[in-house]
Amino acid sequence: MKEEIEKIKKLAKEQIEKSIDLKQLDDIRVKCLGKKGELTAILRGMGEIAAEQRPVIGSMVNTVRDELEALIKEKEEKFKEDMLKLELQKEKIDITLPATKIKRGSKHPVNRVIEEIEDLFVSMGYDVVDGPELETDEYCFERLNLPKGHPARDMQDSFYVTTEYLLRTQTSAVQARVMMANEEKTPIRVICPGKTYRRDDDATHSHQFGQVEGLVIDKNISLADLKGTLEVFVHKMLGENLELRFRPSYFPFTEPSYEVDVSCFKCGGKGCSLCKQTGWIEILGSGMVHPNVLKMNGYDPEKYTGFAFGTGLDRLAMFKFGIPDIRLLYTNDIRFLNQFDRKDD
Repeated sequence: MKEEIEKIKKLAKEQIEKSIDLKQLDDIRVKCLGKKGELTAILRGMGEIAAEQRPVIGSMVNTVRDELEALIKEKEEKFKEDMLKLELQKEKIDITLPATKIKRGSKHPVNRVIEEIEDLFVSMGYDVVDGPELETDEYCFERLNLPKGHPARDMQDSFYVTTEYLLRTQTSAVQARVMMANEEKTPIRVICPGKTYRRDDDATHSHQFGQVEGLVIDKNISLADLKGTLEVFVHKMLGENLELRFRPSYFPFTEPSYEVDVSCFKCGGKGCSLCKQTGWIEILGSGMVHPNVLKMNGYDPEKYTGFAFGTGLDRLAMFKFGIPDIRLLYTNDIRFLNQFDRKDD
């Protein structure tokens, strides 16, 4: 029995030494030390050995077991160390190689326009507010002096979700919400940039487009305040040398109402395809807040006056950056967007 144990020990040592990977090493462990292994089989057959020999054989088996376990563990650690070195070698980075060029994003032209507008008006003491895009008929139309059946509703082909709710056709809906939320009826000076929705889709219009609404309400607000504000706004956004022209117009929520044109920044007012040979480009709508709108939203029109204006963010971006087709703003074409990459972003 002692010779058999020594034979098992010798053969196991040779196999451990010659093993080439962890799997082969584990097979040796199972063969020698497992529940059905060679050394375990000897211990299970102790009943056939003379009583006086059992302690000697048992001690010898345990000694061999401990020795083989130590050798297997040592070999296992070596395999793991070799595998780690190989893995690190594979992941080694040559820092002398030229770096891969990383594509960087840039701000969308409409976002640039929004940020520029917000920075301008915040510096003038305005607050930036927001309102829901899914709006009620009450706030989108009725509180803006557009009761049901009003013919001006036909000017805005709307997306109704139910008979009461629709996707807002204009950020003017925020006017009513701001006035109604101002319980103490203190002066208001806000702008609201956001998305609006109408049934349009061509080179200069889209079914979804951005607008920014401006609203000021206080005592003794006059048309001169509106004109001065819009001059600062337009000159900041499109250039100091542009001229403004106010044309009488009609909006249900302002009275009097004006369309504002700017001298064509492409031809300098001489006439070109952009301005349709007129020398002027329509840029926004504006006017003094209608007394009915003030009254419906809790302001006494005998004490307070105000002005409002609104312009399309997409249209403004087209003018500012010379974009010929509004649909380019929504195609996510990287070739188009890369033209607006700036190092200071």
